[in-house]
Amino acid sequence: MSLQEGQGVLKFKVDENLPAEASEVLCRAGHDAVTVLDQSMGGATDGRLADLCRAEGRVRVTLDLDFSNIQAYPPSEYAGIIVLRLPHQDKAQVLKSVAMLIPYLSQEPLIGHLWIMDERKIRIRA
Repeated sequence: MSLQEGQGVLKFKVDENLPAEASEVLCRAGHDAVTVLDQSMGGATDGRLADLCRAEGRVRVTLDLDFSNIQAYPPSEYAGIIVLRLPHQDKAQVLKSVAMLIPYLSQEPLIGHLWIMDERKIRIRA
């Protein structure tokens, strides 16, 4: 379901491998975003964080390529998963990429989907 279909505000969990400011970018766009560290979950296993995202109905935003494995993390079981595949993972590039996601949140389905974003495009898998 996209925002155009009545989703409204999306809830995000920003992984600890992203700058904390990434949650601020999402919040400024009108969404609810918390970081893994905000919830004192630093160092938690991928499985624990996945379970927490599912329970909270939060979209996971991460650089962790493990989350692009749809066998291990079937997109249909989550509010959404966004994996950033960036050749340069410096703070400026990551924040730029998160900001580039914003317009797509109202145009493309996220719930139950995996988005894999590189510096040129977003691939969406169900």
